[in-house]
Amino acid sequence: MRLAAIALLSLLLSRASLAADPLYAPQAACAGHPGIALKVPEGWCAGLVADARDGLRMPRRILAVAPDRLWIVDMGNWEPRRGRLLELRTDITRGQPGRIRVLATGLDRPHGLARGPDGRIYIGEAATVWRTPVGETVQRQDVITGLPSGGAHPLKELAFLPDGRLLINLGSETDACRDAAQQQPIPCPESTGPQPRAAVYVASFGGPDLKLESLRPLATGLRNSLGLASTQAQDGTLRLWQAENSVDYTDATLPAEELNELKDGASYGWPYCVSDAKGRAVPARGYEGRVRCRSHTPAHAAWPAHVAPLQLLTAPPTIADGPFAGRLLAVWHGYRTGGHRIVAWQLDEEGRPAGTREDLVSGWHAQAGVRPLGTPAGAAFDEEGRLWIVEDRNRSVIVIARRP
Repeated sequence: MRLAAIALLSLLLSRASLAADPLYAPQAACAGHPGIALKVPEGWCAGLVADARDGLRMPRRILAVAPDRLWIVDMGNWEPRRGRLLELRTDITRGQPGRIRVLATGLDRPHGLARGPDGRIYIGEAATVWRTPVGETVQRQDVITGLPSGGAHPLKELAFLPDGRLLINLGSETDACRDAAQQQPIPCPESTGPQPRAAVYVASFGGPDLKLESLRPLATGLRNSLGLASTQAQDGTLRLWQAENSVDYTDATLPAEELNELKDGASYGWPYCVSDAKGRAVPARGYEGRVRCRSHTPAHAAWPAHVAPLQLLTAPPTIADGPFAGRLLAVWHGYRTGGHRIVAWQLDEEGRPAGTREDLVSGWHAQAGVRPLGTPAGAAFDEEGRLWIVEDRNRSVIVIARRP
């Protein structure tokens, strides 16, 4: 019922948005676009690039594929087959033909968007991962098929590792492994069998055309991994990171969202254990007295409850200085006080995020006549070091750029 209601509301909002008035009040120009009132690093500005007037419905991921060319995964809403792959040309003036082109339609709840080691662009739909070269038209090639697409968490996040392997999210089917009778069995059926859910999988490719060679669970007990990224220590050690969207409590401060360092074969607790506000692993509601949380790998860090991390990313090596360099960024989508911002931590010599959290893009609280409540869903860097952001509910593209 909950998912059906969300899908209906999303559909109604997406249709209404096509004729919507702009949500942001324009200010002084930023990188050739109308400036908007957000808190950004000193010497930088925020500009509104596109919104519902351009036909955006529910953008979730953005990727710079070439100079002045950005690809956008637009889910449309939560109904199957409403998604699109779009191209935004930033060198074309708003209202001119070709500024936003529809490259593909009828996609099933698309979310993941990543450039592979072969230069092709990989798109994650609910049940399929496919790729296409960057060109004027899509040349679709299905790479992975038959992925589970039902339940509460059907979205597939994608993240390539430096060695060419691909991380894929297979989110849990339920919130807390409650069955039709509202019982929570041990073991949770979703976490068993040849293709467990609530897991991060790793895919390996080989041959001249990078065909799929293997797909297996890397780590389990991860409810919904919409943030996946890797970092490297100064000695070259590779570290894998996951941002956990934790179980839905109504409490304002529980349970904590998590940042997990992924280890091959490790279990991180879902649905049996969650993190409290201090980062301690404790039994999840319904599992008190039934589980021992010490048998699961603890979180690397606890984040405020309900911030809803929807992406992890790092700046490319070509960005050697500035507020984004040498940091792990997280897109916090949540509507509560601690959410709706993009945050970061400096990476230490071991490749781990350390020190005090930095709010890189914030001040996204609603202010009548100035801006709506922020809904950042995804972000990406371009070759010039600018940060591009998509908001799903606000149906917008925003650029964070240096002031002239």
